[in-house]
Amino acid sequence: MNLKEWAASQGVGYATALRWYKAGKLPVPAYQVGRLIVIGEPGVAAGRAVAVYARVCSSDQSADLDRQVARVSAWATTNSYQIGKVVTEVGSALNGKPQKFLALLRDQSVQTIIVERRDRFAGFGAEYVEAALAASGRRMVVVDPSEVDEDLVRDVTEILTSLCARLYGRRGAANRAARAVAALSEDPA
Repeated sequence: MNLKEWAASQGVGYATALRWYKAGKLPVPAYQVGRLIVIGEPGVAAGRAVAVYARVCSSDQSADLDRQVARVSAWATTNSYQIGKVVTEVGSALNGKPQKFLALLRDQSVQTIIVERRDRFAGFGAEYVEAALAASGRRMVVVDPSEVDEDLVRDVTEILTSLCARLYGRRGAANRAARAVAALSEDPA
């Protein structure tokens, strides 16, 4: 439960509850995840943490990074996950070198990694990452798996994005790939 929900359930104003939290006078344990204040103890069950991973492509999207962390954290707490770690990163996944994500994969204490969408952790080959985690008894949870309905369309989009990134640079690759998929899916009749 987040601080706003807790305040409403206790009949206390959110501003008062926030003031109590900042002063260390909140009558229940609470911790902060990004901008979200969560009521309860941060969870690490038997040394096996749950991590939230959020990524945006460029530094001018940092506001979206905070919103992404808040959305995923809210989903995780609603679904009874106790977050032990939040990892945020700014940079492209197309180059295959998201350093903080790779460090998160190497961290054996992390049991579950929660992301908003598949493209947040891998531009291409997300299934391989998920399979490698499953082989070591760990897992990836995708909050919004419905970003692409068909596997073939997703695969073609990933390949086109990768090729467009090589041809035109990283910045406009996703837009060019989306336009190419739209042009291919138009009915010639």
